[in-house]
Amino acid sequence: MARIILKCPYLKGGEKNAAHLNNLVKYIATRDGVEKIESGHKLWHSTKKQKDLIAQILREFPYAKDLFEYEDYCKNPNRGNASEFIIIVLEQILVKISGRKRYLDYIANRPHVEKFDSHGLFTAGAEPLVLSQVADEVADHAGNIWTPIISLRRDDAARLGYDNALAWKALLSGKAVELADNLKIHPDHLKWYAAFHNESHHPHIHMICYSTNPREGYLTKQGIKKMKSSLANEIFHQELIPLYREGTQRKDELKEQAAESMRSLICQMKGGVLQNDRIEQLITCLSERLKTVRGKKQYGYLKADLKNVVDEIVDELWKDSRIAEAYRLWWEIRGRIESIYTETLSEPLPLSHCNDFKTIRNIVIQEAMLFESMTFKETESVETDMPELENDMEIHSSDMGDEDNQEPADDYEEWLSKNDRSVDKKFDDSWWTRGYQKAKQYLYGDEEAEILRDFEKAHEVFLAEAKKDNPLAMCDLGRMSSDGLGCEANADVSYLWYEKALAVFLAAEEEKPWKYTEYRIGKLYAAGLGTEQDYLQAVDWLTMSADENYRYAQYSLGGLYYYGKGVEQDHETAFNLYTCSANQDFPYASFELGKMLRDGIGCMINQSDSDRRFKDAFLGFVSLEEKRHDDKLQYRLGWMLLNGVGTDKDKTRAKMYLEKSASVGNTFACNQLAKLILSDEKSQPQEVEKALGYLWRAVEAKNPYAAYFLGKLYEKGQNVPQDIAEAMGLYTISAEQDNDFAAYRLGKLYLGGESVLKDVESAIRWFTFAADKRNQFAEYALGILYLKGEEVSKNLPKALEYLKRSSDQGNQFAQYRLGKIYLMGEEVLKDVQTSLQFLTDAARQGNQYAQYILGKLYLMGKDVQKDKDTAVRWLKLSTEQGNIYAQFFLDHMDSYKDPSIMLMGTRLLHHMSRVFSDHMMPLKPSNPWIDRKRRLKLDEKKRASGHAQGDHEQTMSL
Repeated sequence: MARIILKCPYLKGGEKNAAHLNNLVKYIATRDGVEKIESGHKLWHSTKKQKDLIAQILREFPYAKDLFEYEDYCKNPNRGNASEFIIIVLEQILVKISGRKRYLDYIANRPHVEKFDSHGLFTAGAEPLVLSQVADEVADHAGNIWTPIISLRRDDAARLGYDNALAWKALLSGKAVELADNLKIHPDHLKWYAAFHNESHHPHIHMICYSTNPREGYLTKQGIKKMKSSLANEIFHQELIPLYREGTQRKDELKEQAAESMRSLICQMKGGVLQNDRIEQLITCLSERLKTVRGKKQYGYLKADLKNVVDEIVDELWKDSRIAEAYRLWWEIRGRIESIYTETLSEPLPLSHCNDFKTIRNIVIQEAMLFESMTFKETESVETDMPELENDMEIHSSDMGDEDNQEPADDYEEWLSKNDRSVDKKFDDSWWTRGYQKAKQYLYGDEEAEILRDFEKAHEVFLAEAKKDNPLAMCDLGRMSSDGLGCEANADVSYLWYEKALAVFLAAEEEKPWKYTEYRIGKLYAAGLGTEQDYLQAVDWLTMSADENYRYAQYSLGGLYYYGKGVEQDHETAFNLYTCSANQDFPYASFELGKMLRDGIGCMINQSDSDRRFKDAFLGFVSLEEKRHDDKLQYRLGWMLLNGVGTDKDKTRAKMYLEKSASVGNTFACNQLAKLILSDEKSQPQEVEKALGYLWRAVEAKNPYAAYFLGKLYEKGQNVPQDIAEAMGLYTISAEQDNDFAAYRLGKLYLGGESVLKDVESAIRWFTFAADKRNQFAEYALGILYLKGEEVSKNLPKALEYLKRSSDQGNQFAQYRLGKIYLMGEEVLKDVQTSLQFLTDAARQGNQYAQYILGKLYLMGKDVQKDKDTAVRWLKLSTEQGNIYAQFFLDHMDSYKDPSIMLMGTRLLHHMSRVFSDHMMPLKPSNPWIDRKRRLKLDEKKRASGHAQGDHEQTMSL
């Protein structure tokens, strides 16, 4: 590949070198530039004197080996090439021999110099130079003077147009500012002169550079490298473009291949086993000798003989084929990176002497100190601090949580039997009018009457009924105004309609008590519709209605007892009220009973009764939906068919009901329908686009679950391009609507800081927000943060509080952590019984780490009575989940050696997997971390410059 060579010696100023500088200026300005035909003797072998002189030059000036002329001489050691090499070296040392003035004279007048007038010296601008004046100026300069020599091969110079002085003058004039920068000279102070020597093999430029300020300027190796790079980029610009493209592509391919190989090796180490008798012997020896060491037990503080033992253990590890290959690959990648900056690459070192991997030495020491004690450090390489919740979306909807607080739609047809009509004919005539019935037909549609659903028409008829003081019409108008059905959504207008309805119901109740009006009044107070929410009032009104055996009131009152709103929480009373309602064929109550019987809440678990109640609920919902096509009923039916609750699973029918519900804007149906479509691998692109449209519609309608689900899609890059900024925006929308799972996701993103600016303060705020809503995963996350004390100040009481809160909700990760804490006795007083309880709770939920610890405890017989059968049972359960440590103990259970020392090689292997993972060369530069205060200051400056808040380039998603 074409390249450029640049050397840059310098001359000290002062009277001593004045004559030399004068001669130097005259030489480079006046030498002959005429090209001569080479005589044949130049092709003869070099003479003995030339060989001796070249050997002397190489001894005294080793840098000369880098010159083009020396390369030519080595390839063809004839007299001509020897002369070229000797001359170019003498030119470079001439300044030291003869001084500045003579050197200037030489480069201006030497043979082969291309002259502008009487000499070949030039600088920027068109003004001619007076050689004697320049020579005196250089000779009298008190500061340092640099004398760069820039050389090209003849074919490169001719091909690229740099075989004449004018081309070089244009190039150097354009690079003057960069030249000044690399010489650490202010651009206004830089003085430079040059002459082009058109040598036959290697045309080159001699330069003289200095600052008008004698105290200014210095040149480093990095500066020389930058000067060379800048000139090469300009000279070889056109040729480099395709080479850069090809090189970049190849480099990226090699990096990706290397990274993939490294990832594969790390996985092999992480999931592998290493048994090495020599490592076991050395670890045992090191452990014994460390007992007598006083002071810090770290590699840097150990005596030489102990360091040698540690080094031997590390090099024994290096003999493992997986570690050896990973280390070789690491050096290969490092070499590629080094080659960009230097031609001399570092020689690979033994693993024990490589400072990049020095952490493994201290890990060896820690393992030697721990192996005799009962430790469970091996699980730390795999256990998780922030569990990934793959199915956390289903937590919301597992029991139709989206609408758990939604009461069934009220319809006179549902309660107005012949007996009810005889109770009070007046209300029947004034409320259940033909006009009101007609409005309901428009609201839901009536296939038998061939009336299509028409919200605008329904709204119009309801308005006419409301003017006649019909509270039922007023309630319907309140709902339509809230949901934007047949009119623009307006919460204030909705509130006014409910307020008017409440006033009419209260007046009617005062005139004559009636279970229906009591029920409606109680509902309005419970939901805070048309009045301030008041659960105490709601309980009073609903109790009056429920005492008259009104199934709607019994159902609603049961919900208040279930959640403890307005009354002390009482699941048994809730169960009894739901039963009374369900026994009157009310499907909503049957559904709630199905849940309670399934989970054993307020009753004993009874799966057969649960299935029967769910089936009653499903059939009841189907019957109601056939009479009035209510979107909430359609959503419930779609959910039950989708999940096989009360009926067989039927995705086709589920999709039909959900589409009906979503078509009228039911945001919960939109969310569920989108999940159904996106979970189907056979969904066509247009269906996926439609599903995303459903989700965005639900988000715009402020559905927190849709915002959360869509946020997860953007975070993971599923069905949409990955966009962490979009995901965080959606999570924030959801969390601000009290979705604790969205708050937990925000906390994880802010804490991880991988694709978003790390912000521990915001992470803690969102975790706390979710934990306050009893989110067990957020409670666990906070517990770990306060326990470790890495991102926040360590606070053991807080850590234990959050972990216990999470454990009480059945979080197996929290139970496992608490078990370890009480077993190790490092943070709290050791309590084996408490530890066993927590570990057993976690193990019964399938936590492989808890199962492993229990197996190891019972196998070793430390802290508990030895029980091989129990140990085998727990270790097998852990092994079935892929725990290699548990497998190791099972395989070596009958070994005459302590399995703990036999496990040492495997543990060190897994430590090495993490060390290599930490030292993987990044394929792309990571974004710099900026602390929060610095970020705020930058934002203030941007806003002061006219930038809007958040106006920044989007971060590339990783």
